[in-house]
Amino acid sequence: MEWIAPYFEKNAELAVFLAIGVGYWIGKFKIKGVGFGPVTGSLLAGLMIGSVVHVPVSDTAKSLLFLLFMYGIGYSAGPGFLRGIRDGGWRWVALGIVIPVTGLLTAYAMAKVLNLEMGYAAGMMSGGLTESPVIGTASEAIRALPISDEEKTRLVSQIPIADALTYIFGTFGVIFFCSYIGPWLLRLDLKAEALKVEQDLGFERETEGVSSGFRMFELRAYEIVPPSPAIGTTVEEAEKRLSSVRVFVERVRRNGKIIEVRPDLVLQAHDVVAVIGRQEALLKVVETHVKEIFDRDILDVPTATFDVVVTSKTLNGRTVAQIREESEDIRGVFLKSIKRGEEQIPIAPGTRIFRGDLVTLHGLEPAVRRVSERIGDVLQGGEGTDFIALGLAICFGALAGLVLTFPVGGLHIAMGTSVAVLIVGLGMGWRNSVRPTFAVLPHDAIELMKSLGLAAFVAMIGLKAGPVFLTALKEIGLTVFLGGIVVTLTPQLVGLVVGRYVLKLNPLLLLGALAGAQTMTAGLAAVQERSGSPVAVIGYSSTVAFGHILISIGGTALIWMLHSS
Repeated sequence: MEWIAPYFEKNAELAVFLAIGVGYWIGKFKIKGVGFGPVTGSLLAGLMIGSVVHVPVSDTAKSLLFLLFMYGIGYSAGPGFLRGIRDGGWRWVALGIVIPVTGLLTAYAMAKVLNLEMGYAAGMMSGGLTESPVIGTASEAIRALPISDEEKTRLVSQIPIADALTYIFGTFGVIFFCSYIGPWLLRLDLKAEALKVEQDLGFERETEGVSSGFRMFELRAYEIVPPSPAIGTTVEEAEKRLSSVRVFVERVRRNGKIIEVRPDLVLQAHDVVAVIGRQEALLKVVETHVKEIFDRDILDVPTATFDVVVTSKTLNGRTVAQIREESEDIRGVFLKSIKRGEEQIPIAPGTRIFRGDLVTLHGLEPAVRRVSERIGDVLQGGEGTDFIALGLAICFGALAGLVLTFPVGGLHIAMGTSVAVLIVGLGMGWRNSVRPTFAVLPHDAIELMKSLGLAAFVAMIGLKAGPVFLTALKEIGLTVFLGGIVVTLTPQLVGLVVGRYVLKLNPLLLLGALAGAQTMTAGLAAVQERSGSPVAVIGYSSTVAFGHILISIGGTALIWMLHSS
């Protein structure tokens, strides 16, 4: 490194991008689903580079990147966080609060028991709960304390070291608890419980290698030939006979002319009908009664697939089956997917729709437009970032964080720019979910802010802490690692007991919720793999927003608690 060191020392940005690249490379490696991930990988890369090369890191650059990240995570978690409080059911809200708060209190207790300095305590909380934003919120809280600049620098440099020591068990611990320890404690057969939940929801399992019929829709032409039972029935009657599979007659050709389709139109022999529905239903049900033909004219109609943000109050909390039964004007429109936050929700008759959900609708264009206008706002593709809203929200949010103060241990300490920007982002994201034209921030832009913003921030934290990494590792390594184990597992155990025996939540969905409240997607994946079902995502999506918001804010709270005690 001797020949390249001068370049890094004079051009810190080179070291930052090297740490990001190496960090993402480190994050790719996993052993049985457990790995550091790109963010902790970037932190480790920064620590390694910083331990051999002195790299000057700009505090302004760190703050800029971290504020972008905090706004992005608040914006993306906002709809789920506020929907959970308002519509998601008080039991999920309670669990989503209990687990982060337990994590905070456990980190505080372990810091006291192990006599850890606040920097190591914050890093133990960050890694143990696998929520890297704690590095930033705790660092900012330390810088706001009435202590010398040298002491602030020393304490802040402890955070990434403790995070690196505890993150790997934080990941492994949640995965192992949710997929093995939790089911064992509950005496739960994951596969059997998954089948039970699927039956309650009316969920149909996919056969391996075969796509779900819910995502396969076609418009096909059929000739009604004797002795088809459709002859002499009205369109409405024919559709009701097949209501269980939802197929619809959209067009009719009679004697060479295409005629208007009405519910009371009587179907006749040799009519050609254009029928839309799931491919599976058309193949297994419709074709047993009629003859498929090629008729380009009757099939030459525009179909549409729209992504729609649900804003309707009347649909909020209703199941798919209830919406189908109670809403006659959704005829001919099919639900292809439901996305809640970052997670795809399995579609079944018992699946509930909430405001803020992103649903994908398919059907003939007029019908899809009609239904889209009724249930919410169509998400238009190609909309750019609203930089006016982005800039002003971060500016005034950070300003509020500097102005608002709270009494802590006889002192008045500011809320902090990062926490305030997180809260503002939360509100802006929720408002956008209700009115998609407000403060537009495309998904790709959010992902860039979240991934690159945090990875670059922790890389710079690692570069600055690198010179003291090996010394601190020898002095405090084992102590912090053992404390991190307790910080990881205690919230999981408390959440399991409270969720199952106090809140009476479904055990399988509870396991998904435990992973969500500690923001560990790999934990959800492990539960889904062992249960052979995706349904645990319903519990995960109910708590993950609470985990992101409350654990991040917990970094500030931990420093306040330790300083005042």
